Amino acid sequence: MLIPFLIPFIIAMFLSINMGGSGTAPAFSAAFGANVIKKSLIPGLFGLAVFAGAIIGGEQTAKTIGKGLLAPEMMTFTIVSVILFSIAVSLFISNILGIPQSTSQSTVMAVVAPAVYFNSLNSNKLFYEIIPTWFIMPVAAFIISFVIGKYIYKPIRKRGYTMSKKINESFVLKGLIIVMSMYVAFSIGTNNVANAVGPLSSLAFNILDISPSNYLHVLILATLIVAPCFAIGSSIFGYKVVKNTGKEIVLFGKIEAVIIAFISATLLMSASLFKGIPTSLVQLNVGAIIGIGTAKLGFKNIFRQTQVNKFFIMWVIAPVLAFGLSLLFTYLADKFDLLYL
Repeated sequence: MLIPFLIPFIIAMFLSINMGGSGTAPAFSAAFGANVIKKSLIPGLFGLAVFAGAIIGGEQTAKTIGKGLLAPEMMTFTIVSVILFSIAVSLFISNILGIPQSTSQSTVMAVVAPAVYFNSLNSNKLFYEIIPTWFIMPVAAFIISFVIGKYIYKPIRKRGYTMSKKINESFVLKGLIIVMSMYVAFSIGTNNVANAVGPLSSLAFNILDISPSNYLHVLILATLIVAPCFAIGSSIFGYKVVKNTGKEIVLFGKIEAVIIAFISATLLMSASLFKGIPTSLVQLNVGAIIGIGTAKLGFKNIFRQTQVNKFFIMWVIAPVLAFGLSLLFTYLADKFDLLYL
């Protein structure tokens, strides 16, 4: 019994390492792009903030992943392993390419695959809550950052360039950028850690016959195992994806970096805490970056950047790949009578 129980946990740890690599970009790309933090400090700060966010605010999103789309009693060793492995493969490919990817979208699609296969999908949750949020939130990040950049920050900067220059060089602002980066990482903890913790919690809940009142304890225990792996992934994959997002889309000023981080994290926190919706912080972050970049450079110029085009393509491919792999492995498990291991 112990070996099959360990397999999904080992896969979840591998997945969390990949999520840590991908999640480092939306957390610290703005700070790195503004040259206020060394790359060697990023993994430690990122890991601590993610862990805190998962423990304090990750319960709602974990419940959505663990039992909001697929009936929790169907979260067997095999199904949980299939889901987690499918997500991990799609994210691993993204990390190798250095493209920050939505762990939440890949996770949702990997969970949806067996739910569709067994005709037990909670379609209302998927089509009326989760998917609309995926479209609305990045657009909101773009609009808010564009408006702030064009109609508030840019005019102030033009009128008071000398003062703006002094503010940009102040240690207070540099510290604020780092605090904002950790705020983003905290928001990742409230949302993305659930991608691994949710299925694991439902699995443990099923096989250990735990009472519903103790479900939160199971979530916390799973989080203690999964969350530290985010820091490991950040140290392995983080620099490449941070460099792509922070340096190659648009050069930031330090005040702009604070705007980007605050908008991204606040939107994600609202989705996590109020509705428990798995949402792409990567896309919120890039939406805010493009909004600021458009305010500075114009719409045509920012979309001539090749990295932006790569991001959009991979954002479509990775969730489709996760869904396809999950569906394929579910079918194979069913064919060879492995579903209820």
